[in-house]
Amino acid sequence: MICSVLTTLLTDILGTHINHLNLRRCPPYPDMETDKKMQTQVELTDSDLSEQIKAVTKDSHVRAENTELMLAYQRGNVSLTQYKLLLCSLYEIYQALEEALDNNSNHPSVAPIYFPLELARLESVERDLEHFYGQDWREKIVVPAATKIYAHRLRQIGKDNPEYLVAHAYTRYLGDLSGGQVLGRITQKSLGLKGGEGLSFFSFPGVSSPNLFKQLYRSRMNSIELEEEERKGMLEEAVRAFELNIQVFEDLQKMVSVTETESELMHTTTRNRCTRHSSTHSKLAEGEKLTARSLQIQTSLVNASPLFRMVLGICVALATVGMGIYAF
Repeated sequence: MICSVLTTLLTDILGTHINHLNLRRCPPYPDMETDKKMQTQVELTDSDLSEQIKAVTKDSHVRAENTELMLAYQRGNVSLTQYKLLLCSLYEIYQALEEALDNNSNHPSVAPIYFPLELARLESVERDLEHFYGQDWREKIVVPAATKIYAHRLRQIGKDNPEYLVAHAYTRYLGDLSGGQVLGRITQKSLGLKGGEGLSFFSFPGVSSPNLFKQLYRSRMNSIELEEEERKGMLEEAVRAFELNIQVFEDLQKMVSVTETESELMHTTTRNRCTRHSSTHSKLAEGEKLTARSLQIQTSLVNASPLFRMVLGICVALATVGMGIYAF
């Protein structure tokens, strides 16, 4: 109807035949065949890089969610030890990742997904570490071997295969952006943190709408041109990224167990020392009481009546004489 009205108006105004204007007719409502074509186009998005990465890492994603560290978050029961050690590893990982991204920001595969102002995490982690460890936090942080292996891998591909950084950036940044708000609230509640102190890692002030930004990020990823071998290598690297993260989570939990066990042993030892000190103090006090009582008895005897003292003197004299006779 709209097309007919427009056609009539144009014909009346210009006084020419509509065919001379070379206008396209409005398309009809899509029939079944057109609908099938539209469905086919939607299915073709499975060939997008972001969808392929999602597909090949599905199993690894489930395994990562079922590590003890992530289960603690799901239960809403995160300990201070867990969170502090996690921050230490995140510092090492993001230091390596963002250094590699900065060095390759002009690479054709890296440039489309390079968003340092919106996504960079290193400074946020540093603020959190300073909050928990103090200004000399760099001298206090400890990380498991798995974290160092992960950081080494990031630096290696930054030099040899910069395109693989896309898989790691996608895995880390979008994962943090997706769960950041929820995990931040869980951490805050579990640890009783106030005012956002120690929670900078979960905050993305440069991203006003996480969902819209993730759509933009995936679109940029899907625009990257890759040869078949490069795409295959990228997908393998995405799986490796998840496996490296899983190993980090598992090693962190081992460190948490050891740290908490040592802390409990120290607490028990201190408690036992306090108990022994208290026991020793009690025994000393009891001994002092006995000594005082003995002195009191002796003093009482000394201060006894003259008759008692005279009898005591006679007994001593008789004992002396008896010993003299025996010696003779």
